[in-house]
Amino acid sequence: MKRIALILTIAALAGCGADGAPFTPNASLGLSVGSGGVSTDASVGASNGTVSVGVGI
Repeated sequence: MKRIALILTIAALAGCGADGAPFTPNASLGLSVGSGGVSTDASVGASNGTVSVGVGI
């Protein structure tokens, strides 16, 4: 939980855009059900059109 909060905080700070175009934060969640069971994935990041940074969990 602390890790997710830290990542969201960093993404929000990156979204401030202190110099140049502002970064737009983004996030996604996924859930897959298959013969191997249920699996989840999540990612957070930020992009300004030219540069994109993100972390997948």
